[in-house]
Amino acid sequence: MRVHHLNCGTMRPFGGRLLNESGDRTTGRLVCHCLLIETDDGLVLVDTGLGTQAVARPRDILGRPFVAMTRPRLDVAETAVRQIAALGHTAADVRHIVLTHLDLDHTAGLTDFPEAEVHVHATELEAARHPVTFGERERYRPVLWSHRPRWVEHSTGGDRWHGFEAVRGLPGGLLMIPLTGHTRGHVGVAVEAGDGWLLHAGDAYFHHDQVESGGCPPGLRLFQTLVQADRTTRLHNVDRLRELARAGDVTIFSAHDPVELEARRAAVQEPSRSSERRLGS
Repeated sequence: MRVHHLNCGTMRPFGGRLLNESGDRTTGRLVCHCLLIETDDGLVLVDTGLGTQAVARPRDILGRPFVAMTRPRLDVAETAVRQIAALGHTAADVRHIVLTHLDLDHTAGLTDFPEAEVHVHATELEAARHPVTFGERERYRPVLWSHRPRWVEHSTGGDRWHGFEAVRGLPGGLLMIPLTGHTRGHVGVAVEAGDGWLLHAGDAYFHHDQVESGGCPPGLRLFQTLVQADRTTRLHNVDRLRELARAGDVTIFSAHDPVELEARRAAVQEPSRSSERRLGS
């Protein structure tokens, strides 16, 4: 199984170091960290980031408030479908999409893969179809799935994974790990790569310090509070992820932290360089 770490959308909100250390004095930098996984069951995409329609018509697809707040770069080369093509594949080769949740910055690329089965937790799909709060009505944009995706709903069973509940039966042996709080049906996605488990934690947290030391820049801390569906559960899950990270058995990363994205890309490249050195010796 080969895992590619893609940035499928760069966002540049005002806030500078109040958001993270990857921006400048006035502007932060957030990414849309997606996974492309080569499996025996075809290509699997974890989240989609921003898609080609969002780049072409950002205010219609993403909405004016999101565009004004996040200031996305809107580079078509960053879309998942273009990066997959650069790797020698086509959109039709993506047979499955697994979503951490249905916020627009995780689903705006769905329309680029109309043939894929789209795997989502049943609670999250219910929240998007029938929002019950103002926050849910604002965060879910039905235009992103107006093409009628081939939804595959999953429910939490009795399985366990490193102390967490787990949903099995996904393509490529992937697992959904319920990490609710950011949204009602938010999940992480666990992947058993060649050198151990990876956990894409979605928006369960936003900054690497949250699972390393418990810290978080004030701007990101405020943002997470404003958009959370359940504060108590969200904070509880961050604590559990911190414990899992300290155990050292699983590599954890979130959807929007550029530091974590760059670290995962470097980790993927380093074994390849080591192999090249051995072959050349």
